Amino acid sequence: MDKPIRFVVDYVSYVVRGSPKFYVWMASLGVLIVVWAYAFYIQATEGLDVTGLNNQVSDGLYLGNFAFLVGVAAAAVTVVFPAYVYQHKALHEVTVLGEMVAISAVIMANLFVLSHLGRPDRAWHMAPIIGIFNFPDAMLPLDALVLMGYLLLNLVCGFYFLYTKYTGGRMNNSWYIPLIYVSIVWALSIHTVTAFLFNTMPARPFWHVGMLPIQFIATAFAAGPALIILIFLIIRRNTKLPIADEAINLLSTIMTFCLGIALFLLMSEVVTELYHPTEHTLGLEYLMFGVHGLSPLVPWFWAALAANIVAFVMLLIPGVRKDYRLLPVACVLIFAGIWVQKGSGLLVPGYIPSPIGEFSNYLPTTLEVLVGLGNWAIGFFILTILAKGAIGILLGEVKYASEPWAVIRNAAPPPYRTSFEPTRMQPWARSSDPDARVEAGGGARRGSRARGQGRSALG
Repeated sequence: MDKPIRFVVDYVSYVVRGSPKFYVWMASLGVLIVVWAYAFYIQATEGLDVTGLNNQVSDGLYLGNFAFLVGVAAAAVTVVFPAYVYQHKALHEVTVLGEMVAISAVIMANLFVLSHLGRPDRAWHMAPIIGIFNFPDAMLPLDALVLMGYLLLNLVCGFYFLYTKYTGGRMNNSWYIPLIYVSIVWALSIHTVTAFLFNTMPARPFWHVGMLPIQFIATAFAAGPALIILIFLIIRRNTKLPIADEAINLLSTIMTFCLGIALFLLMSEVVTELYHPTEHTLGLEYLMFGVHGLSPLVPWFWAALAANIVAFVMLLIPGVRKDYRLLPVACVLIFAGIWVQKGSGLLVPGYIPSPIGEFSNYLPTTLEVLVGLGNWAIGFFILTILAKGAIGILLGEVKYASEPWAVIRNAAPPPYRTSFEPTRMQPWARSSDPDARVEAGGGARRGSRARGQGRSALG
């Protein structure tokens, strides 16, 4: 048990040390989390009356973010699949960072489900065996269950890889690679089940379309890589971890194709529904133009559509796609545009009108916004911790140093470096290392003093 304990201790010790920029970032997230705790307490004690939800629109900001974040989590497969199936070397070197993004996104998605429950203390009712697993009458329990399975897969695969690299051992591919393939299939399944959560409701014609799962996958594989590319660029700018251009270029290509498919599916839906409009097109009309003077989502829809079209045109130009000053602009536009399209742009129009013809507006309250921001802050707080520790292990700054600690019993371990600079050679370096050369006249290598003290202490 010495190695696992040391892994946790070294991982945490490395993560808590950082530059002033790192502490400012974490402190900012901490403030949002404190505000979230207060807002969540108010909602848990007062109920969903403090939100903008009503009898006509029972799903809003929370489930919209849930649907979006499940797609972000599933999009980690855009890193894992090329790395392990097509042996893409550049992506293989940073696959674990994609798995860290998936872990954080699943946690955020489940937080939004918890926020959506009027009684979060009864969340265990959705669990099989101990609760009432109301499936197939309700799809949400199945969705939450497959999400937890995906979370477990990424935790096992990601941290097994990091632990093996930390200890310098060899990967046991006899079970690790099959588990990776299972996670690839599982990634597609989680977002498919999320789409089934919506399109299995015949009373909601806006959702009751067969192409919704395909649309979910396409938008997920556009917004997810957009976030991953932004994270990769931030890591390249602020750390010494080398992320090859080939990895970013492949993700941007995947993002371009999937965004084009998503825009095509949206165009097909608009033409099909509006060419000969019926009463089933009222949800789309409400979203695009407004109905009976109710038009709160109209500017959001057109702004999101414009953002996605502008980003798509930018990505079609190879020079722009490979310009890492302009690529983040396109990624932000895609991420924001699909967040609107897949969030409020999907949830609210599905309830307009109600099955009995009622029209109702929905606008999130300030408390809902604070809870939502807090959920995102918790997710990025976790992502920062996971990514920072993973970067330290990938750089070799966090590793299991059993030999020096066994010889030099009274010596403290070397301090962690927070600038992400490569560590210098240690006193116990082998003779083949450049900093372990023989000094003139003495015949002793640099660093042999510590070994001599260790031998005399043990002898």
